[in-house]
Amino acid sequence: MAELSPFGVRVASGSLREGDGVVLPHAWTEAGVLAAPVTNGAQALHLAVALCVLNDTYREAERLVVPIEGVAVTADGAFDDVWTSTGITYDITVDTPAQPDALALLLEVVDEVAEIPRVLRAGADVRRAGQ
Repeated sequence: MAELSPFGVRVASGSLREGDGVVLPHAWTEAGVLAAPVTNGAQALHLAVALCVLNDTYREAERLVVPIEGVAVTADGAFDDVWTSTGITYDITVDTPAQPDALALLLEVVDEVAEIPRVLRAGADVRRAGQ
C-alpha cells in the first residue's frame, strides 16, 4: 500500500489488523476494525470510503463464497486551494486462500456495489438543516 498523505486513512481487520488506532466494532469480525489516523474532517471523509469498502468486501465475499482472513483498505485524496476535493482513491489488500480470479471478481463487485464510493461518485447535495 502506498504512503498516505496527511488526509489518508487505513482500516484493517483480521490477519491484516496491526498498529495503533481506533478500534471500531464490526459486524463481520470479532476483534473489530482498526482505523488510523482519524483526527480531522478530511480523514473522516476518507474513513467513510475505506470502511465501506472493507465492510462490503466481507459482505460480498460471504455471498460469493470467498474465504477471507483479513482486509486492509487505505483511502486518500487531496483538496485544492478552496477545499474542493480533487478526488479520492482507495487501495485494498485481502488476505485470502482463494484463487486470483475469485479475488479479482470479488474486488470488481465491491467496487461496483460499495455504497459510499457510489454516493460520492454521483455527487451529494450537502446543506445545513433548515435551508
